[in-house]
Amino acid sequence: MASHVEVVSTDLRRIKVKVTPGTYLVDVLGEACQKLHASPDRFLLKHKQKVVDLTGPFRTSGLSPGAKLELVLKSSSPSVVSIALDVEGSRFTKKLPSDMSLWQVLRQFETSEKGLNVTGKGLPKSDSGGQLYYQAPVVNIMGREYSAMEDLQKTLSQCGINSGSMVLRIFFHRTEKTLSDALQEMDQFLNEVDPEKPREQPKAEPQEAPAGNETKEEIVTENTLMTDSTAPETTEQKEDTAAASNKPTETPADSNSLAIGEPSTSTNADHLQPTGVFSAPEYSTPVAAQIYEEDSVYEPTIAHAQLRQQQLLTRTQNTRLKSDAELAAIEAEKAAKLARITQVDVKVRFPDQTSAQWTINLEDTGAFLYQAIRGVMAHPEEPFRLVMSGPSGGTILDNAKPIIASYKLKTRELLNLLWGDAASQKARSAPFLNDKTASRALAVPVPTVPQVGADEGESSAGPSTTVATSEKKVHSMDSAAVRKTISKLFKLPGRK
Repeated sequence: MASHVEVVSTDLRRIKVKVTPGTYLVDVLGEACQKLHASPDRFLLKHKQKVVDLTGPFRTSGLSPGAKLELVLKSSSPSVVSIALDVEGSRFTKKLPSDMSLWQVLRQFETSEKGLNVTGKGLPKSDSGGQLYYQAPVVNIMGREYSAMEDLQKTLSQCGINSGSMVLRIFFHRTEKTLSDALQEMDQFLNEVDPEKPREQPKAEPQEAPAGNETKEEIVTENTLMTDSTAPETTEQKEDTAAASNKPTETPADSNSLAIGEPSTSTNADHLQPTGVFSAPEYSTPVAAQIYEEDSVYEPTIAHAQLRQQQLLTRTQNTRLKSDAELAAIEAEKAAKLARITQVDVKVRFPDQTSAQWTINLEDTGAFLYQAIRGVMAHPEEPFRLVMSGPSGGTILDNAKPIIASYKLKTRELLNLLWGDAASQKARSAPFLNDKTASRALAVPVPTVPQVGADEGESSAGPSTTVATSEKKVHSMDSAAVRKTISKLFKLPGRK
């Protein structure tokens, strides 16, 4: 029997979504966001201040027909979830980020678990003369199956898995495609999805292959970089050989290095030198927390309330959606702005809170920055990795990609240096910079922030046409009347 639920957006708009007992709540979120012209990847559903589990159907959610669900923003950074992979009675567990696709999850388990073959399984038919046919994996999440390659490109978050733990049950569906043809089609599909992403092609090991059949097929795997503790080990193994041959001659080679550098013959030595070196802060308390401000500066005024009402009123007005031509023009303008950027200042913060800054050109790759950092390290043989901050938080800087073009840097960028798992305790506890570079370190300049009085803060908060009138009213009324007026302005519809 069909029913409905009511979804309330952040701007108090209400959307009714029809549901049946078998409707999955992740589809409810998707339909609500579609009607509100929002991206479902940015939101969660809450019911009575509790986050709703999106993986299950409506009949098992405990929600009643007509339930009111709140649409709330979720964290921009991916959360870590515990995934258990159930393959033919065997269970494997791993903690993975919620923005990883189902295909990447399967490949991640295959990489870490010896002998596990999920994406490259082949079985012979009785009348095929030993020819192997592809066994396609089917991922079952709370009764919902994902089998097509398009479905396996969905992330855990898009499947409703944002926190906690979840069991992925794997079944296999026999296809009429030979193993070699199926692997070639998957290779072509993955290259079309992300043609710039480097891929490694391990050999598939078909199970139950007939005796004497030594045919080995290749399967494409996602080369996924993770911040999880198990992922850097794989990255280190891949970069060991390149690190020994590509490091500068003055830097000792280390087979455990996580980062690599460009050959010293192709890099200008002056370009490798940092443009600025900064010492660690003297106090553990941030400078911003030491600035005293009066409480009256943060008290809302009538001008703030009127500005907020105008913003809410603007959001409720219908606006025309941009046409395809307008969207294409906007994207072309963004691409043109990025193409005009030729240099970006990149600041790297080290584990002991010292930092250094380099000017990155358009052709510089991640390997250049790794090489430049090793030139200022006190222990250049120790492994480390560079992690992006800001909107790309958690992304590990790739060695082969150009920094500006690949990560779309526009202004200054801050990177955090993290030690690799194989880094020695001696290097972790010692100063990061060598003596020559540390002698150039300067204190981080702290800009002087002008003190804003309460009257000035009020006058700059609201529209210019209403501020003067509001200020006169504030000074002409006592404090009780001001509080009463503000409470009326902030009162929501339907409340007394």
